[in-house]
Amino acid sequence: MKGAAPGAVRAAAVLLALAALADTLWHGVAEPGTALAFAALIAVGELARRDPGGVAGPQPAPLGLAGALAYALLCQNAGLPTRHGVLQTVAVVVAAALAGIVPHVARGRGPAADHLARRVLTVAFAAVCFQPLHTPGGFAEPMGQGPALVLCLVLLLGLTALCDAVLAAALAAGRTGRPYCPLLRDELRAQLGIGSAICATGVVMALGVAVAGLWAVPVLSVPLLLTQLSFHRITAVRTTYRQTITSLARATEIAGYTRPGHSRRVAALSCAVGRELGLSQRELVVLEYAALMHDIGQLSLVDPVPDGATAGLPAAEARRIAGLGGEVARRTGVPVEVAVVVERQADPYREQPVSARIVRTVNAYEDLAARPVDGHRHPGGSLEALEQLRLGTGRDFQPEVVECLARVLARGEGARVVPVPPG
Repeated sequence: MKGAAPGAVRAAAVLLALAALADTLWHGVAEPGTALAFAALIAVGELARRDPGGVAGPQPAPLGLAGALAYALLCQNAGLPTRHGVLQTVAVVVAAALAGIVPHVARGRGPAADHLARRVLTVAFAAVCFQPLHTPGGFAEPMGQGPALVLCLVLLLGLTALCDAVLAAALAAGRTGRPYCPLLRDELRAQLGIGSAICATGVVMALGVAVAGLWAVPVLSVPLLLTQLSFHRITAVRTTYRQTITSLARATEIAGYTRPGHSRRVAALSCAVGRELGLSQRELVVLEYAALMHDIGQLSLVDPVPDGATAGLPAAEARRIAGLGGEVARRTGVPVEVAVVVERQADPYREQPVSARIVRTVNAYEDLAARPVDGHRHPGGSLEALEQLRLGTGRDFQPEVVECLARVLARGEGARVVPVPPG
């Protein structure tokens, strides 16, 4: 997935966009008023888009995508048949999306090309599938504008959402190198959230314009616009929350209990292992918070652990420190799942949740790899640390987690900090 498939998706989107723009310029715009109305809606949706930081969210511009889907599914305008085809639909979406992202590009925060590629191919898929329903003598003619047509539109949008999830997972796999199946599962889960609101708005808007005309566009856009603004507020709160937890985790470093950057390295590597194991987005967020706070219990110690390395402590002492950390985590108001992972990180791995197994393994690797030899960090520390972890599998560490850690390290993901998008 990392090479050919994402490149093919981007190339197909570019070729389709160029063909649509050329065809529309050559033949002219059918029903320019309708095209302008939906183009304005899509552009406003792009202008209202905000990236949550780090990695873009699953639906960067919900209002714009809803407007694009509505235009692709539009068969009538105030009772009169529409005449725009698939290529004009794609051309209007591309032109409006480009116009909407200009201010973002000017501020240096333009969306990735993958976002536009997804938009072009998803809308084209919906328009192509809708043509047999829209054309005279097609499947929709005996249905009229009744419940049967609505049901067909809902089923069509379900297929469109699946197409969008497949494209998004393919592009993300090529961009990040993560396994495809967990990415596809995350994208499908995201479609059940705001994705369902986007699809519902697209269907209602297309049906509303068919009956009431273009006046239905601004009226039906308001609920989704308010939802999008609320979504941005929630994302901002979660981002601030993560920053607060990160600052709290640094308390052990400032107090001299752990090495500088230890908690961030453990969190980044734990999230990479969690992705390799196929954890969901919510599970990754819990894992990241727990990994950031995994050493917080050391603040309760009178005598610091040498170098903050808890991996070599006796089991009873390690569990005592982990229990203290869980108690501190609960008092900070983090989710209960985070505190459970923190306090159970030193338990026998067969009794731990998956996130605690990951934190325990990665923390042990970090401690072992950083262990000084003759006052200096041994150049082969990483390999030796992995070998020691493998020797401890079946007793202290889960074999699958250790092997996932080895694959992540082989790809070099342990050398960079990749934050989990708030979610």
